[in-house]
Amino acid sequence: MAFVLIARNRTLRRLLTDESGQDLIEYALLCAFIGFAGATVFNTASGTMQTAYNAWVNAADSAADMPEPLP
Repeated sequence: MAFVLIARNRTLRRLLTDESGQDLIEYALLCAFIGFAGATVFNTASGTMQTAYNAWVNAADSAADMPEPLP
């Protein structure tokens, strides 16, 4: 029983001091942050782009209106 406790303590200590997977976790968090920021910017920009496009379409429609014929 004592051997199991010693082995468990060694394993736990080794896991707490091991830093070999730390870079992978940092890169994963960085990618998640960049993805979230990109989605937020895209959401905001899409509304602004839609407003600009609608203004352009309305201006083009009003410029293309045919004038009334002269009598």
